[in-house]
Amino acid sequence: MSPFLNKIMHNRVVITGLGIWSCLGTSLDEVTKSLHEGKSGIGMDLERKAWGYRSGLTGVVKKPELKGILDRRARIGLSEEAEYAYMATLEAMKNAKMDMSWVEKNEVGILYGNDSSAKAVSEAIDTIRLKKDTTLLGSGSIFQSMNCTVTMNLSTIFKLKGINFTISAACASGSHSLGLAYLMIKWGLQKHIICGGAQEVNPFAFGSFDGLSAFSIRENEPTKASRPFDKDRDGLIPSGGAATLILESYESAMERGAPILAEVVGYGFSSNGEHISNSNVDGQVRSLNMALNDAGLTAKDIDYINAHATSTPGGDLAEATAINEVFAESKPLVSSTKSMTGHECWMAGASEIVYSMLMMQNNFVAPNINFENPDEASAKLNIAKTTTEKNIDVFLSNSFGFGGTNSSLIIKKIK
Repeated sequence: MSPFLNKIMHNRVVITGLGIWSCLGTSLDEVTKSLHEGKSGIGMDLERKAWGYRSGLTGVVKKPELKGILDRRARIGLSEEAEYAYMATLEAMKNAKMDMSWVEKNEVGILYGNDSSAKAVSEAIDTIRLKKDTTLLGSGSIFQSMNCTVTMNLSTIFKLKGINFTISAACASGSHSLGLAYLMIKWGLQKHIICGGAQEVNPFAFGSFDGLSAFSIRENEPTKASRPFDKDRDGLIPSGGAATLILESYESAMERGAPILAEVVGYGFSSNGEHISNSNVDGQVRSLNMALNDAGLTAKDIDYINAHATSTPGGDLAEATAINEVFAESKPLVSSTKSMTGHECWMAGASEIVYSMLMMQNNFVAPNINFENPDEASAKLNIAKTTTEKNIDVFLSNSFGFGGTNSSLIIKKIK
């Protein structure tokens, strides 16, 4: 390791705020209740069937009502996913005791995961094709259409003056946003960063996924369709919303009297370097081991794993194999909250940290609902089939994405 890295790697990184807008609820309290009850947020979108979708299953996410909260100039630049992110960030900043007067006087950054803005792009192209007049797109179209729609809008609305860019890494986007924020604060490059992940929920966003036959077609029982690790799983359920976390250096959080909720202690990452869509056990194992090494922990120190498991046959098999390879002796409790939420895609890596934080704060492990028949790989894991009351001191969360990008984060309770 270089002398430079030896010198700067010393800051502790803590979480001081959480915010969520998902199919499980639009506040931390609502989502905690849904997690504890094992309540599914999956339903049917009949519009997708009219569009020729093979599957109409989706996470049902409430649309925010921003009129009266934001002025028109701010509203017209927000894409669907940026609206979700705005609401999640409002909640997170309130819980972190970050008001606008403080933010305007301090350097606060934003790193957010997003990997599509399909609805805004498609609607703009449709208008051009129909009207043959680009002036009819409106002044907000460009700001909705760009992949950095969340960071460009929120940095403007909240007057943020620190680091500002979007992480685009498929279904690991939200997780990598936290990982990069953790590294920047750990290395002393920033003190306060708003991070998270957002995902639009509309027919424009998921047509290509549906075309790959990636989605479950268990349409007669939507709440039972997402079945991570279950032998009879037949595909994922698309979902979305947004999740925001406030990360800060321990010293700066203490200095401003912020509520310290937990500490980020480990970040592991890797690339499979193989197939563009198929999972890879070796890549996931390297990500897991890197996170443990970064945290200075061993497998037996992990109380709970929030698995990436999306309910696809190959993906769940690879992850179960990787988890078993690293945690075969200690066998921590494992569950995939995607059994309730579906796959929140670019948001998932951040939302699953929020979900796990809520479990940690309330001493329970949310169930992996619909897990009835294990396969050969998942039978080796300690999967929580029902809500389990448990003290969680340390948890790990996995996120894996197309292109072979892997991310593992470890969070520790502050004592």
